Amino acid sequence: MSDIDSYDGGDTGHDVDYGQYSAGQEHDALDQLHQAQGSEHDAQSQFGVFENDHHAQESTDYSTGQHVEYDQPAAVHYSSDNFTNYSHDASEDDHVFAAEGSESSHSAEFSELDALQQRFDASFAEGTELHAGEGHLGVADK
Repeated sequence: MSDIDSYDGGDTGHDVDYGQYSAGQEHDALDQLHQAQGSEHDAQSQFGVFENDHHAQESTDYSTGQHVEYDQPAAVHYSSDNFTNYSHDASEDDHVFAAEGSESSHSAEFSELDALQQRFDASFAEGTELHAGEGHLGVADK
């Protein structure tokens, strides 16, 4: 910025000249920056039940015996029996229930950027004149 002041009054005092001149430049700027960033990740897993059953049953019966019979009076009677009884039973069953499962995942990311830039340039010049002898006042602006 420059300022120029001048005064020319002389010794008479009748004629007064006054001059003032200012000039300059102004520069200004506005910068604004906004940034946002984020991410997320989700995972899920689910599994069912596996079931396996086995049943077995077995039964065995074994018996032996002897039967003896004897008669004496008039005629003699004699009888003898041997016997064996065997029984075997078995049962078996199997049960299978299968498994079930699922898995999933999700990922997301985002980024955001806002920028604002503005420049302000201005220049100015102004001047003032005063002539006291005639009483004139003038202003000049640019």
